Amino acid sequence: MDQVSISLFIIVLLLALLFLLAIRQIFGLRGDIANLKSKRQSQSTKYGQITEQFMPWSLNYPYDPAKFRFIGSPIDGIQFEEDKVILMEFKVSTSQMTSVQRRVKRLVDEGKVAFEEIRLL
Repeated sequence: MDQVSISLFIIVLLLALLFLLAIRQIFGLRGDIANLKSKRQSQSTKYGQITEQFMPWSLNYPYDPAKFRFIGSPIDGIQFEEDKVILMEFKVSTSQMTSVQRRVKRLVDEGKVAFEEIRLL
């Protein structure tokens, strides 16, 4: 083997190693990006859960916060007024209702809400 062949072989080998290292780095970065996205979504969810507990005491809340009862799931809570009972769901920014929350809203809209008294003997 002459000097040129050996040099070309070494260059090709080095390029192949650099390519493999670059691919490994790219996949590692993809994993890091996915992890960061997951953490950001989790942080956003936690922020929403904390915020919704304080919403009745915000300045623009239209009812008496003392008459609000926090539930947390599937809706945030219930507001008890003298002339009505209101199922409340608070949303922040662009968050959307879950399928369960939409179903609860639909049941309320259709008048399929009831009050039951259950006595234990």
